[in-house]
Amino acid sequence: MADRSPVLQVENLEVHYTTPRGVIRAVDGISFDLAQGERFGLAGESGSGKSTAAQALMGLIRPPGHIVGGSVTLDGRPLLGLSDEQLRRIRLAQMAMVPQGAMNSLNPVRRVRDHFADSIRAHRARVGDREIRERMQELLAMVGLRRSTGDLYPNELSGGMKQRVCIALAITLQPKVIIADEPTSALDVVMQRQVMQTLRTIQERLGASVLLIGHDMGLLAQFVDRLGIMFGGRLVEVGPVGDIFHHPVHAYTRMVIESLPTLKERDPSRAARVSGARLQPSRTEVLRETAPGHWVAVEEKAS
Repeated sequence: MADRSPVLQVENLEVHYTTPRGVIRAVDGISFDLAQGERFGLAGESGSGKSTAAQALMGLIRPPGHIVGGSVTLDGRPLLGLSDEQLRRIRLAQMAMVPQGAMNSLNPVRRVRDHFADSIRAHRARVGDREIRERMQELLAMVGLRRSTGDLYPNELSGGMKQRVCIALAITLQPKVIIADEPTSALDVVMQRQVMQTLRTIQERLGASVLLIGHDMGLLAQFVDRLGIMFGGRLVEVGPVGDIFHHPVHAYTRMVIESLPTLKERDPSRAARVSGARLQPSRTEVLRETAPGHWVAVEEKAS
């Protein structure tokens, strides 16, 4: 991706949650960039901080959560510190999110067409009903849904249809960055494949960048160009997806890869080495480039 300029840059992002028991470092100083047209994945177990990071990028962190440090730049424009109104204008128009739970993001008492009307008029107040209808039908067709889908309520849609409606809503204003937060987590494997094919087709058609968040390593392997592994709020390894799967370096990444189902016989000695590795995230680790484009968290040596 060296030949493509970054559209999204994240530097030392920190998100903390204040609780009666103390401060929780949900995102603990992560840095990555997203090139134009690139598909980048963030993988990690539940509680690793990946979804919190996505919410921070969208300006959706609310108390007791707080962004306490770092920077986020979208197409050269700093996002942290912008007002709620400024962020509202950026959402959907320049950066949009495909949510994890489609049913929770769609209003059950409003038809699909009303969701499109609300989204478009939030940014283009003077647009007419005919233009909205034509744009909605165009978008529904792009994600493989019938025009009549706009007349339905969310409860009349299957899980895969709901998720494709959410993808269509996310690309309403042709954003430069699409953040997909575990978009297939509630779907069966057949629907997962269809939704991810839809997302890939849309991304390639728009030339948009995609940040895909999830814990399904198989799905990530088939979709992303580069992959970042999160553990305990920190990025422990980032690199081309093939390198991560075939040449994992960090102990946590190796354990994740070793846990994947396989038909091949495992090396017992390798499994023992991985299981005995230290798996406690350390704030003294920093990312170092161990191979071209492959970064791994290592202990920072005292000067």
